[in-house]
Amino acid sequence: MKRLLSAFCILVFSFAHAEEFSRSHALVMHGEPALPADFTQLPYVNVNAPKQGSMTHEAQGTFDTFNPFIVKGNPAAGVGQIYDTLLTANNDEAFAQYGLLAKSIDMPEDRSWVRFNLRPEARFHDGQPVTADDVVFTFNLLLEKGAPFYRAYYGSVKEVVAESKQSVRFNFVDGTNRELPLILGQLPILPKHFWQQHDFSKADLTLPLGSGPYQIAKFDTGRSVSYALVKDYWAKDLPISRGRNNIATINYEYYRDSSVALEAFKAGRIDYRIETSAKDWATAYTGPMFDSGKIHTDTLLNENPQGMQGFVFNTRRPLFNQPEVRKAIGLLFDFEWTNEQLFYGAYKRTDSYFAASELAATGLPQGGELALLAPYKDQLPEEVFTKEFSLEKTRGDGNIRPQMREALALLKGAGWTLSKGQLVDANGKQMHIEFLIYQKTFERIVLPYTRNLQKIGISTEVRVVDVSQYVNRVQKFDFDMVVGSFGQSSSPGNEQRDFWGSKAAEHVGSRNIIGVNSPVVDKLIEAVIGADDRQALVDATRALDRVLLWSYYVVPQWHLNAWRVAYWDKLKRPERNPKFALGLDSWWVE
Repeated sequence: MKRLLSAFCILVFSFAHAEEFSRSHALVMHGEPALPADFTQLPYVNVNAPKQGSMTHEAQGTFDTFNPFIVKGNPAAGVGQIYDTLLTANNDEAFAQYGLLAKSIDMPEDRSWVRFNLRPEARFHDGQPVTADDVVFTFNLLLEKGAPFYRAYYGSVKEVVAESKQSVRFNFVDGTNRELPLILGQLPILPKHFWQQHDFSKADLTLPLGSGPYQIAKFDTGRSVSYALVKDYWAKDLPISRGRNNIATINYEYYRDSSVALEAFKAGRIDYRIETSAKDWATAYTGPMFDSGKIHTDTLLNENPQGMQGFVFNTRRPLFNQPEVRKAIGLLFDFEWTNEQLFYGAYKRTDSYFAASELAATGLPQGGELALLAPYKDQLPEEVFTKEFSLEKTRGDGNIRPQMREALALLKGAGWTLSKGQLVDANGKQMHIEFLIYQKTFERIVLPYTRNLQKIGISTEVRVVDVSQYVNRVQKFDFDMVVGSFGQSSSPGNEQRDFWGSKAAEHVGSRNIIGVNSPVVDKLIEAVIGADDRQALVDATRALDRVLLWSYYVVPQWHLNAWRVAYWDKLKRPERNPKFALGLDSWWVE
């Protein structure tokens, strides 16, 4: 009997180890992690930073829920700080994830699955351990009741299994999605024992339970929320945590108007501010507090791809389902005049969905990019293969007659006619466009654009609504045009499904607010996700970029390769920033 039992144990052990895999402390998209397994700290932090003081941020609008994972409600700013993820970033690397809740990661060469081995010391704020069951529960909960984004993001996961109390395995549909193990590492883990007692689908102010460095200390509904550093935070002594999470109390004060928030900053109610207005940056940051050094203003290099910001067409509207119409409307945005007159010449025109990076499409398609596009030649505009995409430049003096003539010719070809000063369709109905915005300060940018549209007979309206109404309408795709932005990383992947995927276009609350519904775009998204080396990723991303550009889904606006940061002198920051983030979690108070 002993011999049989011994043989059985050997058989089970052999079977359990039959699958070959490699174990690592980190995951990267391509290549090897920059930091070794025995690293002691992130390279850009100050490990001697004191953990003390408070820092107050501004927030826009209002909030009515602490649940950021569902479509309903407006989640409180900063609530993500109460959660830990399986892995966390080194912001000096384009896309690298190091163990946080997970001590190590197992993965086979074909990347058909990934296993996260949890740290036994990981704890939620109530002292309960973080287990594999919590990971399985979180994943299934987000797919079932979370925002549509999660179903697109994790669409290539076949199943998730808790193999032991501290080991959880995700099996994939196939091994072509190279990014999937890394984005699973970004999964915020929720406590099963807490959410089984609460309604996850309800957008309310139930105080959630997390395992992260902060927890909610107090709040005034819709006006402010404060987070306190967890003194016995389980991960505070890990190498990945040293020198981070140094502020004892982080506050968010809500303002409905950015100009009021700016005055609050000058008065000392707000400690830190990222300025997005070129005009304010050039004219408003003056006075004794700035001259004396009590307030610092820094322009910090941003090495991330700049993505796309623009006036976004809702192509679900019949008005915008023709590329020629979208192109014509885009021609009437006078960026050169806007940049000089309103922005003090601060910006560059954005001409790519991956601007300021090697991922942006340039010239004509060649090599691997051309090979990806060639099978769809009959489904794409001829210009994709024969002409470099470029945006027309105006003289910058406000006179855009050449662009107006070109726009009218395009609109005429699309069935529109200029009659008695009005641009009308075959039924005599005038073209009307509503621009939906929530920042009143943006009116000064939109109104000159609408005046140009009115000159060729288009009726326009600029509707300013509060943040809650704006979010609700955008989530339901109830708009003609909005100002939208699509941020990008140096390693794009699964999020592209939610930006431009046909399935996402059908789901209320998805980030495909444009309504892109293109089989070619869907195929190129999968090529991006499945790229097996850096060159393949670059080729696929450039191909996707080129097709999106020639479809005229947005009227591109502008970008700046820097963060404009203002902060009171009590805040200190490390000697250098990480390459791909502001690294606020490594700042401290003196």
